[in-house]
Amino acid sequence: MTTSDVRGLEQLERAVLDDTASLASALRQCLLLAGYAHHEELRAWALKELEGYPAADELPSYRKVAAPLEAEFVVHLPGYINQGNTQRISVRLLPQSARERGMGESAPIRHGVRELEALIAISDRTVHLSPPGSAEYALEMTRQQHQSGQEFTDVTSLYWAVAKPSIEGVLDHVRTRLTQFVAEVRAAMPAGQQNPDPNQIDSAAQQAFNITGGDNSSFNIVAPTAKADRGGTASANINEPAPATPQPWWHRTSVIWTAVAAVAGIAGVIGTVIVAK
Repeated sequence: MTTSDVRGLEQLERAVLDDTASLASALRQCLLLAGYAHHEELRAWALKELEGYPAADELPSYRKVAAPLEAEFVVHLPGYINQGNTQRISVRLLPQSARERGMGESAPIRHGVRELEALIAISDRTVHLSPPGSAEYALEMTRQQHQSGQEFTDVTSLYWAVAKPSIEGVLDHVRTRLTQFVAEVRAAMPAGQQNPDPNQIDSAAQQAFNITGGDNSSFNIVAPTAKADRGGTASANINEPAPATPQPWWHRTSVIWTAVAAVAGIAGVIGTVIVAK
């Protein structure tokens, strides 16, 4: 393979450095360059950032963000209905099944970058992200309310309140990694070389994409075996219950996240992504 076989570095560099352009465009350029270089790990990483990470995949640490838990309550009284009573809750108030599956104040961001860019564009401050099984958790919390004497109180939704800057930080992290990758390739190319060779691509990818898992253990990028079912809009329905056997909820194999931009305050919408104004 000659150096001219690995094309696209200049296009990737322009896309990465243009802050006004969609990050998805830069990732597509990266995907093409990785294809020319026959670099499977780089292709797999770019594809997952574009399409989103399947529920069965471990997430890189930069896609796990701190986020408080919130629940929406409805109080039913004779002649009076109080909707939209949102409260921040402690992990201790979660149902035991949710705690056993590892749910806490850390939200996994599995969406593709284009979805994340769209959510940011229509959000003022916070994105509400509901975990898989949230409908069942809300029912369990409602039963707990009734058993504790609050028989007129229902829990209608449970979600992470993810700050908009946290999602912006995920996107910025991806753009910075791409920028570092381009810089590493440029540093490896001697003066006068027009296009990088596969060895230079491989070395730069190792330097720029040394990704670790949430526990700082090694994070191996592997080629995906299936694509997430994603359409042209930022929405997909989930109606799947939580698994019967306790296991970390982020390892479930067939969850499709909902990413519907909706007006905050709609009660009764369970298992969706809601953008709060």
